[in-house]
Amino acid sequence: MTDFVARVGTTDGAVVEQRHRAISETALRRELEAKGLHVFGVKAARTRLQLALPTRRERFNSLEFLVFNQQLATLLKAGVPVLQSLELLQGAQSNPYLREVLARVLDDVKSGIALSEAFAAQGDQFPRLYCTTLMSGERSGELVTVLRRYIQHQQMLETVRRRVTSALTYPAVLLGLAFGLGTLLFVYVIPRFATFYMGFAGDLPLITRLVIETATATRRLAPLLFGGVVVAGWFARRWLRTDVGRQWLDAAKLKLPFIGGILHLFGLSQFVRSLATLLAGGTPMVEALETATSVVTNRAIGTPLARVAPRVREGQALWSSLTATGLFPELSLAMIQVGEATGALEEMLFNVGQFYDETIEVKLARVVTLIEPAVLVLMGGLIGILLLSVYVPMFRMIQYAR
Repeated sequence: MTDFVARVGTTDGAVVEQRHRAISETALRRELEAKGLHVFGVKAARTRLQLALPTRRERFNSLEFLVFNQQLATLLKAGVPVLQSLELLQGAQSNPYLREVLARVLDDVKSGIALSEAFAAQGDQFPRLYCTTLMSGERSGELVTVLRRYIQHQQMLETVRRRVTSALTYPAVLLGLAFGLGTLLFVYVIPRFATFYMGFAGDLPLITRLVIETATATRRLAPLLFGGVVVAGWFARRWLRTDVGRQWLDAAKLKLPFIGGILHLFGLSQFVRSLATLLAGGTPMVEALETATSVVTNRAIGTPLARVAPRVREGQALWSSLTATGLFPELSLAMIQVGEATGALEEMLFNVGQFYDETIEVKLARVVTLIEPAVLVLMGGLIGILLLSVYVPMFRMIQYAR
C-alpha cells in the first residue's frame, strides 16, 4: 500500500486535497470516482524522510505571473472566451511548473468552477489579492478592468521592490567583501606572521599581540566555529519558520538602522495599494480590508492591521481604525479621512500609496549616501589596524638592525 494525495471535486462543488492509501494511482482513481468524486489529480505523498530533507520548492517568479496576466487581459479584451484564453496561455508558458499549475486551473474551469475559485483552489500558489480581484470582476462583469487594475498594482509594487533591492545591493556587497577579507587575514595571513614573530613576543606592540592572539585562536577554533554556525543556522532556520519566529524576525527588520523605516513604509504601501485596488473593483470594505491585510508580507505590520476589519465591521470609521494601529503617519491618516468623508476613498488611497513610494525613494537615496562611505571607512579602518599590527614590528626590527 502506498500513500497518495488526491485533489478532488466534491458533490457540493468544493475542490479539496485528501490523503489516501491505495495499491496504485489507478486503483485510487477508480475508488474515488466510484464515490461520485471528480478526480483532478493524484500524486504520491512524501515520506517522512523526504519531509525531513531540505527540498527546493518549485515556484514561478512574479515577472512570469505578471506577463501571464498581461496576456490574459489582452485576450479577454479581444473577446476571446476565458476557457480558450487559458488553453492558449497554458501551452505557451516556458516555466514547466507554471504550466502544470495552469493545467490544474484549466481543468477546474472546464468542470464548471469559476475562474477565481479555480485559482484559489491552488492554495498559496497565487496571492489572495489576485483571487479576490478576479471574484470582484466576475461579480461586476468587468473582469478585464479589474485585471488591468491588478496588473498596474503589481507593477508599482515590483518597481518599489526593485528600487529597494538595487539600492541595498552595493552596501551588502561591500559588507560581504569586508567580512571575507577580514576572515582571510585572520585565518591565513596573520598566523603566518605570528610564526615569524614568535621569538620577539616580549618586544611586540600591544596591538600586534592582540591581533596575533585573536587570529591564532580563530584559526585553532575555526572548525568548531564553523560547525557551531552551521548548527545554529539550522536551528534558527527551523525556528524562523514558526509563527513566533517569523513575527520576531519581521519586528527585528523594522528596528534595523537605516532600512527599518523603509521596510515599514513598504508594508504600508502594500496595504493601501491593495485596499485601493480591491475597493475600486467593487469589493466590500470589510472583505477588502481582510484581503489587503493578508497581502502585507511583514507580520509585525500585518498583525495590528488585522484588527482594523473588525472595528470597521462594528461601524468605526476607517481612518480612526487605522489610527488605532499606530502604524500610519498623521499626514496619510488625514488624507484617508478626507477621502472617506468626500466619497473619494479609492483615489485618496492611491495618492497615499504614491506618497509612500516617493518617501521610500528619498529615504533610499539618503541611506545609500550614508552607508557607502560608512562601509568604506569600516573596511579601511579594519585593514589599517591589521596592517599596522603586522608592519610596525617589522619596521622596529629594521631600525634595530641599523
